[in-house]
Amino acid sequence: MENVVKIYIKKLTYKHYSNRTVETYSCYVKKFLKENNKNPYHITTKEIISYLENKTFSSISVQNQYIGALKLYAKYILNKKNIHLSKIERPRKEKKLPQVIDKEFLLDKISNIENLKHKSIISLAYSTGMRVSEVINLKLKDVDSKRMIIHIKNAKGRRDRIVPLSKNILFLLRQYCLEYKPKEYLFNGQFSLKYSSTSCNQIVKKYLGKQYHFHLLRHSSFTSMLESGTDLRVIQSVAGHKSSRTTEIYTHVSKTSINKVNTPL
Repeated sequence: MENVVKIYIKKLTYKHYSNRTVETYSCYVKKFLKENNKNPYHITTKEIISYLENKTFSSISVQNQYIGALKLYAKYILNKKNIHLSKIERPRKEKKLPQVIDKEFLLDKISNIENLKHKSIISLAYSTGMRVSEVINLKLKDVDSKRMIIHIKNAKGRRDRIVPLSKNILFLLRQYCLEYKPKEYLFNGQFSLKYSSTSCNQIVKKYLGKQYHFHLLRHSSFTSMLESGTDLRVIQSVAGHKSSRTTEIYTHVSKTSINKVNTPL
């Protein structure tokens, strides 16, 4: 089993899947093989489907990750064709609205943060809508103060993009750099060159509230952009969304859009 998992990891790495995806998928494949208790090369598509149908998942997101992991296992290890892979169906998507944090609340909380590193991380995320992985992987050379842009490299979907750098954020980052003197990465960890995603989530809970997590800064950023009059196509570009439909969801939580509705009473 260990050898098969190693081959699986090698295949995904060769196909340029992200480190996080490789780690997650290989973990699920390992669990599947342990629970299946069969020669890993003799597993059928029907057995994969049966396993998925009888397993209890904590969320649709986890269910989709399992399906993705086992589809790639069937493709790269079992050499199944697309006609077989199509039988492994995904669940219907949940149509949940993104949770956002009130702009006035956020600005008030950020203004009271004394720790420059923590303030810079939260401010940057809210200003640009960057994902936690993009914030911690940001390097000093990626911040272009002349053109007032930030280069985000090899983000979700292996795509590069640029986001705007405001004068307020540039001033804050310069203050932070003078005090902390980061090296390769913009935000260094206490014992490593790179800050961790866990630490990012911890500081959000510390300064904003235990009910919040880092990704909400991204949702809140795009909602604020929309409410201030930024065109949806521009927000789509800044967000790095492949489809405009993904960006359009922010119109459903925008106070500006909702307040334009004339209610009957």
